Amino acid sequence: MMTYYILIGAIALVSWLVSNRLKSKFRKYSKVQLQNGMSGAEIAQKMLDDHGIRDVKVISTAGMLTDHYNPKNKTVNLSEGVYNQRNAAAAAVAAHEVGHAVQHAQAYEWLTMRSKLVPVVSVTSSMSTWIVFGGIALMATNALGGIGFYVAVAGLVMMGFATLFSFVTLPVEYDASNRALAWLKQKNIVTQQEYAGSEDALKWAARTYLVAALGALASLLYWAWAVFGGRD
Repeated sequence: MMTYYILIGAIALVSWLVSNRLKSKFRKYSKVQLQNGMSGAEIAQKMLDDHGIRDVKVISTAGMLTDHYNPKNKTVNLSEGVYNQRNAAAAAVAAHEVGHAVQHAQAYEWLTMRSKLVPVVSVTSSMSTWIVFGGIALMATNALGGIGFYVAVAGLVMMGFATLFSFVTLPVEYDASNRALAWLKQKNIVTQQEYAGSEDALKWAARTYLVAALGALASLLYWAWAVFGGRD
């Protein structure tokens, strides 16, 4: 278990460092005011209009970096700082979230796959580690006629869905950022300096998802080794 705690600690540390770096970048680029004077909400609405999307609403949501696109009610939810602000960071986030709306409208395959995984992951992710751990405990005591191994494998399958979800999320997020940056440049929404800030901010945002995916994979491999190695 000590190895597991070290692994989790290392993942948490890297995640914290990347998250802090992301927040630092957004603070930096929040000071780069847009020459066109558009707010995040206005940028989001224009990008929707330019893609012919009329059934998606842009709304404000509380919190910091709580921005997201909700495919169920078709809303682009922008945090208060992004919705009202007129800077490079707000432009990047607003366009990125609309990028997800564009993916939805165009039935982007990776987004469709992620949406199908959501119901499964929402049920299994919170309990998978406990099921694996319980299975290993049963294996150690050889209780219930060796059923512990199958319990642990069931937990690994659940954990595998969460890991798969993390990796499917990567192309979804990177593609949304690419769509956002391409649109910002093509429509001359931002200047060259503002574009550089938006691009840098989105790169760091994407790295948070990369760290999460690698962390999920590392955890899955550790528990798989513990289960199958323990059986030997």
